[in-house]
Amino acid sequence: MENNNQETIQGFKERVLQGELLNKDEGMKLAEMPLEELCKAANEIRYHFCKNGFDLCTIINGKSGKCSEDCKYCAQSSFYPTKVESYPMLPSDIVVQQALNLEKRGVLRYSIVTSGKRLSEKEVDQLCFTVSQIRQEGSIEVCVSAGLLDENSYSKLKKAGVSRVHNNLETSRRYFPQVCTTHSIDDKIAAIKMAQESGLNVCSGGIMGMGETMEDRIDLVLMIRELGIRSIPVNMLNPIPGTPFESLPVLSEDEMRRIVAVFRFLVPDASIRLAGGRGLLSDKGRSCFCSGANAAISGDMLTTSGITIETDLQMLKELGYEPQLWQR
Repeated sequence: MENNNQETIQGFKERVLQGELLNKDEGMKLAEMPLEELCKAANEIRYHFCKNGFDLCTIINGKSGKCSEDCKYCAQSSFYPTKVESYPMLPSDIVVQQALNLEKRGVLRYSIVTSGKRLSEKEVDQLCFTVSQIRQEGSIEVCVSAGLLDENSYSKLKKAGVSRVHNNLETSRRYFPQVCTTHSIDDKIAAIKMAQESGLNVCSGGIMGMGETMEDRIDLVLMIRELGIRSIPVNMLNPIPGTPFESLPVLSEDEMRRIVAVFRFLVPDASIRLAGGRGLLSDKGRSCFCSGANAAISGDMLTTSGITIETDLQMLKELGYEPQLWQR
């Protein structure tokens, strides 16, 4: 009888609140449980570990298109006939000015994202200069997403003022070859570990709705947990015309709520961040922010439009959240 009580939603919640980490089988059981009770309990776990802090960040597409990788969801891949603007690294003054403008609007974290498998040494140096200018002129935190860099490049970026590196694992080890064949999940894990060894925090998550199973999603978040990462973007596939995933169905709000809630049970102290695809949800993620999510990317995405910062700040105020930086 005791085991049965422990394997109810409330039983799992109490175990998490007491500091226990749930395993894969327990995550799979949670994924089948009643949605409303699951989401309510996940939100209680979120409040217990994170209170009402909310990590709100923005991104800029610092280098666009002509990517050598064949990620099947991506408009910037050179493998697919998509309509996306291509350009080299943006001039530093443009990136710096946008960062400073966003800081004035209440944004606490700014991420510079570049296309391609990795930046060249020259591009890394340019990025370092840009970051150093932002940090000299403002106080906004700077993150970068620059592909599979080496430890020397990460060390340069940290010295320039970068606080966090973003590198999504995207999906489970099992399903990754169905998403990308030009690099492996082990390539990504190696880059993440080098960033960590350079003293950088890491942000890593995945894309939901690429044909993966709930088991794949749970395997993904447990890999992330094992790597010690506590900033976890949860993207929802926005099917881009011209990509191999263009005809996949868009996930529903309830599916996204369930994913977020299960993730909260498995990584209870994380910033679970709604990211790409949030604009496809009719409530712009509000219900997910009541189901365990406590972070978001605001403003435009890389190649798709997003939700305005002012709209997000108003929603967060209505939900009782307080924008805060989480260095995890």
